[in-house]
Amino acid sequence: MLETLGLNRLTESVYRELLSGAPRGVAELGARLGLTESQVRSSLNTLVDLDLARSSRDEPGALRAVSPEVGLEVILRRQEHELRCRQEELARSKAAVAVALAEYADLRPNTEVAGAERMVGLDAIQSRLETLARDLSEECLAIMPGGAQSRASLDASRPLDEAALRRGVQILSLYQDSAANDAATHAYAQWMTELGGQVRTSPILPPRLIVFDRTVAVVPIDPDNSRLGALCTRTPGIVSSLVSLFDQTWQTAVPFGADRSAHAQTDERGVTPVERELLKLLASGMTDEAAGKRLGISLRTVRRQMAALMERLKASSRFEAGLKAAQRGWL
Repeated sequence: MLETLGLNRLTESVYRELLSGAPRGVAELGARLGLTESQVRSSLNTLVDLDLARSSRDEPGALRAVSPEVGLEVILRRQEHELRCRQEELARSKAAVAVALAEYADLRPNTEVAGAERMVGLDAIQSRLETLARDLSEECLAIMPGGAQSRASLDASRPLDEAALRRGVQILSLYQDSAANDAATHAYAQWMTELGGQVRTSPILPPRLIVFDRTVAVVPIDPDNSRLGALCTRTPGIVSSLVSLFDQTWQTAVPFGADRSAHAQTDERGVTPVERELLKLLASGMTDEAAGKRLGISLRTVRRQMAALMERLKASSRFEAGLKAAQRGWL
């Protein structure tokens, strides 16, 4: 009955025996209750600790029971005090944990910070993409800049894209025009199209991004170094902006495949889209290397195309080429 107060069955029986009469010694209590001396002594020690037994004034060396009205009330007050102390300690612990989480959140990888989950390392990114791809139900939007895609990236994406496409998920992918010059990327885009995916190309693309069902977006922490990790966000305002960016880019891109050759032809002004973008980038002060990176083409290709443009424009310098390109409406 009193186990919640710290008295087991044996200790309670000893307490009841003490309450029933005059103080008794260990041997007498053991004989009356059928307990060993060791059991009696252990029970008496517990009663003393709980302030339910005290030394007898009538019989030195013996113990007397403290009345339940006094002794049990003391135990309750003690437990209440301990509970209050424990609650205060728990509150301090919660506060300390909150402070620690706030201080160390920026140091820990793969945690949610300010509404975005930060994933550090290619393995963490791949694991998160696998989960998001598995939960896809309607649509996936992807921008893949940089021209040729790495073999490792294509191999990691293939099973996820195939599973989604076979479930009826619509996949829209944007590559740079220069991606068509890479055999592996070209083959992957063709494979995607054959399975029902839609692939378009554009001379210049925004940074890499993937949007799942227009509710979750994954973007690199540093667009120039995917190994530094990525951010996954469900924040509606951010996701909506990224979707708008994709939609605008998609509208100006052209379908991959048969239409690509038409896209590469010169327009009525006598310049291809890639050449026009190259002129714009160089006219803005961008270096050859940086322009090549934006277009997904090599430095050698940038310089070769620029030399050809200068020759067509009959310009002796890039500054003059920029002026003549502007006069012709190429910029």
